[in-house]
Amino acid sequence: MTTIKTTCSACGDVELAADDMLLELTPLEATGRYSFDCPFCEINQFRPANERVVAILLAIGVSYIVGEELVSEAEIEDFVESLDDWLQDITAA
Repeated sequence: MTTIKTTCSACGDVELAADDMLLELTPLEATGRYSFDCPFCEINQFRPANERVVAILLAIGVSYIVGEELVSEAEIEDFVESLDDWLQDITAA
């Protein structure tokens, strides 16, 4: 098992396993941030991840997500309207 050394803002240096971290990738970029709960104080920590850090964390098996932006209700409504318009167009033809 690979050990990852990082820093907690309250406790200092900590060692984690890949399963203890989550990598949040920035869409369309090779950067992001990673998060972990400190094993000592249990405070959730966030750290930036440049291209090198992202590559290393992915290589050792850290779980990842891409972005965290949610779709708004307005965007959903716009999408539904466009589907309604599309359906009317194809049924009228």
